[in-house]
Amino acid sequence: MIEILRAGLCDLVMDPGRPGWGALGVPAGGAADPAALAAANRLVGNDEAAAGLEITLSGPLLRFPAGGVAALTGARFAAERSRGAAVAWNETLVMAAGETLSLGEAQDGCRCWLALRGGLAVPQVMGSRSTLPSAGFGGHLGRALQVGDALACEPGAGEVRLLRAHPSSGERDAPLRVVAGPQAGLFDDAGLAAFFAGTYRVDATSDRRGLRLTGPAVTHARVVLPSQGVLPGAIQVPPDGQPIILGWDGPVTGGYPVIAGVIAADRPKLAQLRPGDAVRFVTIELEAARARAAAQWEIEELG
Repeated sequence: MIEILRAGLCDLVMDPGRPGWGALGVPAGGAADPAALAAANRLVGNDEAAAGLEITLSGPLLRFPAGGVAALTGARFAAERSRGAAVAWNETLVMAAGETLSLGEAQDGCRCWLALRGGLAVPQVMGSRSTLPSAGFGGHLGRALQVGDALACEPGAGEVRLLRAHPSSGERDAPLRVVAGPQAGLFDDAGLAAFFAGTYRVDATSDRRGLRLTGPAVTHARVVLPSQGVLPGAIQVPPDGQPIILGWDGPVTGGYPVIAGVIAADRPKLAQLRPGDAVRFVTIELEAARARAAAQWEIEELG
């Protein structure tokens, strides 16, 4: 069990999500970087699909009344334990009874994931424990955690092992690789040049529904489009020419032209973009995109 003594900016219960409900208007949602959450779960002996916490920009103060086993992956946050032990990232953490874990501001990136042995015991909704805040269901009461909340964990199985995870390396500042979108042909040469040559900034209004970008306007033919299915990573261009990268909780249909889509291998980078960060795009062929494997985490046992 964990008790919330101080809430972070946005602490959400997440698992891999609830795909398959798009026909009802429900996005798949889930962890913004499923591989990072899966690695955290492996570090505490959980199934990779167990529910943990996704923490954004500023973290909570948690108390472990009966102790427990935890792990943190993703962006590093300022962190302290009440008994002075180190807070290692990408390693198994054994928490003593009554110990607290304080997570402050993100030091690099935007999000981290906290796994707890056994996984968070919240009800499943449509086959997932992930929170969908815009709809008010899933996770813990359909919302971000608040002071006074207490979350139980499922029983853990097997012996506790001390493990370390090694994330795959990648250039965080490299341009996002994209493939052509279904309406790429609606964009004129000036619009395409602006999109691929320009540098955009993540707007402060961005959230899990979408990353709003500000920068060179992307011009395109003004035509009325029928609503179409869209997925996370799709880049829509509304009439003002400022691109929007659809997020994990974004709409399942949209009527703006889609100029491009971020390839699956680069979507974990979207999870770490914070307001003010620079964003650039580079095109990649579809077959080359399919050949790029998703990030892999290697796990080793500590001596």
